[in-house]
Amino acid sequence: MKITFLWIGKTTESWLQEGIDVYVKRLKHYISLSIEIIPAPKNLPKQDMEKQKEIEGDAILDRIMPSDEVYLLDERGMSYSSEGLTMFLQEKMSASVKRLVLVVGGPFGFSGRVYQRANGQVSFSQLTFSHQMIRLLVCEQVYRAFTILRGEPYHHR
Repeated sequence: MKITFLWIGKTTESWLQEGIDVYVKRLKHYISLSIEIIPAPKNLPKQDMEKQKEIEGDAILDRIMPSDEVYLLDERGMSYSSEGLTMFLQEKMSASVKRLVLVVGGPFGFSGRVYQRANGQVSFSQLTFSHQMIRLLVCEQVYRAFTILRGEPYHHR
């Protein structure tokens, strides 16, 4: 299985990018991984959230293949413990999913068409995190899941 993180816009905070880089480097020891960054739309009026979601949604859908399993990181999604996320990933690998795409949308979320295409939604907390901060959290939690799968001492229970 290959995991693709699909993100809208660059990570602008250097401290977040440094953390992402640490976990991406670690993850590459366990699984084929890529990050695809879709440029954020420019020159839109700030109040035109629906238009922005549609533009971002079209770009997301252009990057997704029919065979991909796509999960949106969304506060209303299925919530997992670290062990639960590990089981989720194990199930995807056991089912021979070729590419698992984890999508972090822009600041206003996803268009309806993206929700329709997705296989599901995953929540990392009932709290709302910025679309840039959740990138670091998903990298760390996916790394944690692989250390749990391997029985490594990173996760303490």
